[in-house]
Amino acid sequence: MARKKPEEEHENHERWLVSYADFITLLFAFFVVMYAISQVNEGKYKILANALVTAFGNAPLATAPIIVQTGGPNTSTAVTPKLPTPKPRSNEALRREKERMTDMARDIMQVLAPLVQQGKVRVTQTSVGVNVEINANVLFAPADAKLSKTSEETLIAIAKVLKNDDHAIQIEGHTDNSSINTSLYPSNWELSAIRASTVARLFNDHGIDPLRLTAVGHGANQPVASNDTPQGRERNRRVDVMILSRLAEAITDVPLAPAGTDSSVVAPVPPAQ
Repeated sequence: MARKKPEEEHENHERWLVSYADFITLLFAFFVVMYAISQVNEGKYKILANALVTAFGNAPLATAPIIVQTGGPNTSTAVTPKLPTPKPRSNEALRREKERMTDMARDIMQVLAPLVQQGKVRVTQTSVGVNVEINANVLFAPADAKLSKTSEETLIAIAKVLKNDDHAIQIEGHTDNSSINTSLYPSNWELSAIRASTVARLFNDHGIDPLRLTAVGHGANQPVASNDTPQGRERNRRVDVMILSRLAEAITDVPLAPAGTDSSVVAPVPPAQ
């Protein structure tokens, strides 16, 4: 009896549908999970925020979530807490600082009363602080930066008033527009800078913290009177001792110019009140 020929198995060309279905199922599960974690439960968020506040003992930054669009108008959202706004300087702190600077100005005027009466020393107060303008003739010989014995006594009297204070002190040297060219001082830049440094060094030698001191030489670039007269030139030859107020100016960031505007144009700064 003849053996029956086995039937050939037909190849299944639709087996790829099984892998495709598995892939679609996994993809669907992935998007379901992503959608689930993108939803913010405001009630749970507030509970978490209050728990963190209790743990760290600080006031909450914000309890209302901020909606941030990531794709379109109806896409997933995220939560970002608001940053606390800086507290403005209190009027009481400004008042106390102004009174402290006024008392310091009066103390300096008292110890330099004879020179103030002669017009050789001027003490002024602004929002920046207290400025003690000393005529250079009181401190230095013409075209020189060496202190005499009398000028040292004048500066030591100022140093005693400022010694126990903690405000920053900026010492500025100024000259008139008369040119100078010596081996020690090739120009008014060097003369004014060394005069300011000499005063700063004496202050340091008499107990003022060097970290509070800054010496600057302006040469003839900041006159306070006309250089066309002898009296004006004498006024311009001076040393300014500036005691800087800690609350003189609020610190603000300078914004970038909007697109399409000229960034070289700067708005005028209003004068200090």
